[in-house]
Amino acid sequence: MKTIVLCVMLFCFSVSSAQITLEDDGLHFAVGAAISSATYTYIYSKSKNKRKAFWYSFGLSSLAGFAKEFYDGNIISGKFDNSEMISTMLGGLSASYTFNIFTGKRKKKKQEEEIASIYTTD
Repeated sequence: MKTIVLCVMLFCFSVSSAQITLEDDGLHFAVGAAISSATYTYIYSKSKNKRKAFWYSFGLSSLAGFAKEFYDGNIISGKFDNSEMISTMLGGLSASYTFNIFTGKRKKKKQEEEIASIYTTD
């Protein structure tokens, strides 16, 4: 039953006209993810703080999206495009969140193995 409901939902969402995305929005998403990934990697390698790395990387990608749209809106074309800014921010959020989930797992696992080896050797 779950499979049937899932297939129906996917069909409805794929046919929906509200799901139209522009190619440019995809590029903004990718750039936001790239900025966020680079920032997260750099901040985490320096500070070893997941929370700080998450917020700095998401903030920098959001700032980049806002700055680009502000520049386009006020200097080039006179049109501030919210969808492009949101696409950049979502790209940054997805990369930051993904890095935040998977960062630090090895260190914790290694510490648990060391603790287990201490208790088994005594």
